[in-house]
Amino acid sequence: MARSHQTSGKKDREKRKQKERKEKDEKRQERKGQKGKSFEDMIMYVDEFGQFTSTPPERKAIKVEDIEIGVSRQEAIDPADLIRSGIVTFFNESKGYGFIRDLESNQSIFVHISELKEPISEGNKVNFEVEKGPKGPVAVRVSIAK
Repeated sequence: MARSHQTSGKKDREKRKQKERKEKDEKRQERKGQKGKSFEDMIMYVDEFGQFTSTPPERKAIKVEDIEIGVSRQEAIDPADLIRSGIVTFFNESKGYGFIRDLESNQSIFVHISELKEPISEGNKVNFEVEKGPKGPVAVRVSIAK
């Protein structure tokens, strides 16, 4: 008598494969029966505060006349407005720097000896201009007020 070519291990594997195929087919049929989400249901919007929301933002009408292309014109600055006055609160000639207290803003502004038009000392009333430096405002074109 000839032996059967199928052993119990082969039978078990075949049953398991059939069972997996059947489960896979059932899942496929289940997915086909369900209607997927529409594109509109999947869209998210970002509001003006950076938060996600499902409601679309309000449409605002934009007038063509309101659109500006390019840089807007700035008002001319009067050079007299740039010149400030202050009092020298500290100045070290050997180190070459000091500080001026602005009379308008009461702000302490750094001054370097290279920006002086004439020698100054503590307590002098001076006129100067302010520019932005790497660590804050810097006094430039400093002269003693007359």
